[in-house]
Amino acid sequence: MKPAAPSASFSGPFALGTLSAPDQVTFPGLVIPGGRVLDLRTALGDPALTARGIFERWDEVLPRLRALAADATGDSWQSLDGLLVHAPVEPRQVFQSGANYRQHVIDLEVAHRAPNDPRTVEEARAEIAAVMDRRAAEDLPYVFIGLPSAITGPYDDVVLPSWAEQPDWELELAAVIAKPAHRVSVAEAMQYVAGYAIANDLTDRATVFRRDMKAIGTDWLRSKNAPGFTPLGPWIVPTESIADPGGLRVTLKLNGDTMQDESTKDMLFDIARLVSYASQTAQLLPGDLVLTGSPAGNGMHWGRLLCDGDVMEGSITGLGVQRTRCVAEAAAG
Repeated sequence: MKPAAPSASFSGPFALGTLSAPDQVTFPGLVIPGGRVLDLRTALGDPALTARGIFERWDEVLPRLRALAADATGDSWQSLDGLLVHAPVEPRQVFQSGANYRQHVIDLEVAHRAPNDPRTVEEARAEIAAVMDRRAAEDLPYVFIGLPSAITGPYDDVVLPSWAEQPDWELELAAVIAKPAHRVSVAEAMQYVAGYAIANDLTDRATVFRRDMKAIGTDWLRSKNAPGFTPLGPWIVPTESIADPGGLRVTLKLNGDTMQDESTKDMLFDIARLVSYASQTAQLLPGDLVLTGSPAGNGMHWGRLLCDGDVMEGSITGLGVQRTRCVAEAAAG
């Protein structure tokens, strides 16, 4: 599912996307308000340039992007109308943050309580809140790895696998890495972030926990990494255009009804702490994604999981809107 005229609505003078004309190869595009696009392969003199290649040269390219957007004249600019919008970057690594929104963790704890749990709802909420306070104080985010093959475009259909019993939505703020980051401090971590995008990190709740071997714990491969389970985009907006990433509104609508509507202020660990934490173990690479967790309002909270025909509309302040339709595997194609 692709809209005939995707919107160029975002903060700042420009954003980055990956686009194509129908049946043509994709290209990295500089997008400006009003819906005009510049093919950066031509503008930057590199016919093989990709979005990831831009981030590999971010410090060099960013001033040129500013200048191109400021002087948007000439025949090289084209209308966004009629172009297909794809995931804005193909990362090599996806770092995903779990249990990072206070209210969301509380809701999941209550939803996953065993039938014979002696605690009241209030007691369960109080206990998990104390656990989160301790995690925040001890500086221990929860970060795991996702697969790039799960990423799809911001307007593509999302196929719900036949084995997924409880597919759920998780709208998230994604940070895009600008340069290799290894063992960076919290104070310097934001120097390694190029921009932000919208990600919907779908999860099959039924397969999150290993039922056959509880000691193993979570199974993120099974529950989160089906093809298309991470719609991304439409745009990557540079960090300089988002004044406060800790004050953005994360909103997901399901068939027009608002299900998630929370501020990133509810995050336990901000972007700098997440990037620094991940970099203590791994080397983050240009174009990689750091997903920052999802706020309250998932399907488990509402008792309503994703079904064939559902339409999700996700927005984050200043980053645009993505719109994806769910298609059951048996009905796909």
